[in-house]
Amino acid sequence: MRADAPDPFELGILVGLLVGEGHFGGDGRIPQVTLRMHVRHEPLFRWLVARWGGKLYGPYHHSGRSYYQWMARGAYLREELVPLLDTALSPQLDEPSYRRYQAMKERYGL
Repeated sequence: MRADAPDPFELGILVGLLVGEGHFGGDGRIPQVTLRMHVRHEPLFRWLVARWGGKLYGPYHHSGRSYYQWMARGAYLREELVPLLDTALSPQLDEPSYRRYQAMKERYGL
């Protein structure tokens, strides 16, 4: 992950991925943001980790599906991703995603 200010285009890609394919939630104890997509998107996942951080898991092969899973948890989620999403995600952009994001923050005290 780079320490410089976020490029608006790159931030738009991140937010678009999370709004379109992401999950805002947790396991009951720890909040997490998860993005799961087919293995054909591996270069996009590699860029996501290199540019924004988080952890990449997989590839997984389960029930006829082959996919990678990117996760943001712990200090990375609290200190890096939440501040970015607080500035970029709004109800005007996508109300359902915004509500799920706010519910995650409220449930886990972020």
